[in-house]
Amino acid sequence: MSDFTSGFWNLYIGIITLASIAACAVLLKLTSRRRIASDPDKTPHVWDEDLEEFNNPLPRWWVWLFYITIVFSLGYLWFYPGLGSWEGAWKWSSNGQYQDEMKKADQELAPLYDKFARQDLAQLATDPQAKAIGQRLFLNYCAQCHASDGGGSKGFPNLTDKDWLYGGEPETIKTTILNGRNGVMPPMAPVLGSEGTVDVAHYVRSLSGLASDEVRASRGKALFATNCVACHGPEAKGNPQVGAPNLTDKVWLYGSSEATIIETVTKGRNNVMPAHKDFLGEARVHVLAAYIYGLSNTDLKPPAK
Repeated sequence: MSDFTSGFWNLYIGIITLASIAACAVLLKLTSRRRIASDPDKTPHVWDEDLEEFNNPLPRWWVWLFYITIVFSLGYLWFYPGLGSWEGAWKWSSNGQYQDEMKKADQELAPLYDKFARQDLAQLATDPQAKAIGQRLFLNYCAQCHASDGGGSKGFPNLTDKDWLYGGEPETIKTTILNGRNGVMPPMAPVLGSEGTVDVAHYVRSLSGLASDEVRASRGKALFATNCVACHGPEAKGNPQVGAPNLTDKVWLYGSSEATIIETVTKGRNNVMPAHKDFLGEARVHVLAAYIYGLSNTDLKPPAK
């Protein structure tokens, strides 16, 4: 891969770009000349018996417009990046413009976020203005995984219910957004074997009242007690400290079918919630956490004035 970051490719891109523009200019010059023939308005080419090809020159306004675009392209490539590693005379970049706009927005919104930062998250979740801002943040940065309504999808938790892998307290939600999470379910097939994974899967299904084979579930219970309670607990209620889910309720992150549970036990799972502290900043995360807390606590009431 180091070959693609060498200075050769910057030079290569610059030469190809300029050569292409020059070729367009030459082609335009050649095709805009008036050809002299016995009949200057026609060529020998005829189709469908009477469909003739004319040999008229390009309209002068069209030719000059094309020349203007060529000159414009050269000027653009001088002032803006486009020739390999050339940054342009104005040193513009999309990332630089984004950072400038973010700094300007931060300055304008700083007083508002300061006001929100002084409020308790549960209280802030009832503030209409904070909820509107939090919703916009959620739609921009969270909806891709958790859906626009927070309902989640396969592999991505539903944020509108009362089931939380790491805890649903306001500060815990904020910590999750700030620092991210990395939930790991190790593959158990090497320990349990092929039959053991099926037995454990049937026991797990039985915990939440799903159809299961009683014999397999009985064998799976013993295997679960030996290999799974360290994370999921002796009653399989889960462990928020490590993000181990409760296996006794009706909430399933990847699905509750026998095949899906066997796949989970066999291969394990590795879920990553990215940290947003450096990207959004604590002030925005504070508002976003309040909004997410409100998604699963719709009965919150604003404080009495």
